[in-house]
Amino acid sequence: MNKKIRNWSQYNRALVQRGNINIWLSESAILKWQNTVKHAGRGHSNHYSDLAIEICLILKAVLHLPLRALEGFVNSLLTMMDTSL
Repeated sequence: MNKKIRNWSQYNRALVQRGNINIWLSESAILKWQNTVKHAGRGHSNHYSDLAIEICLILKAVLHLPLRALEGFVNSLLTMMDTSL
């Protein structure tokens, strides 16, 4: 059963709102984004923390993004937040 649209301006605003993405990262998450723990083994330590990797994997699963698209998406989010990593 289709509902007849009577308020077109409200309907148009709702369509525009569908494309709006609101994501908030807490200050503690931003501060913990880079890994500061060094391991004693061989090779380099991880550059990003487990929290940062987990956040990215959640975004990847929710938004169904391939890896490189996820990388670009996260970079654009951090740019909008004026956070440089």
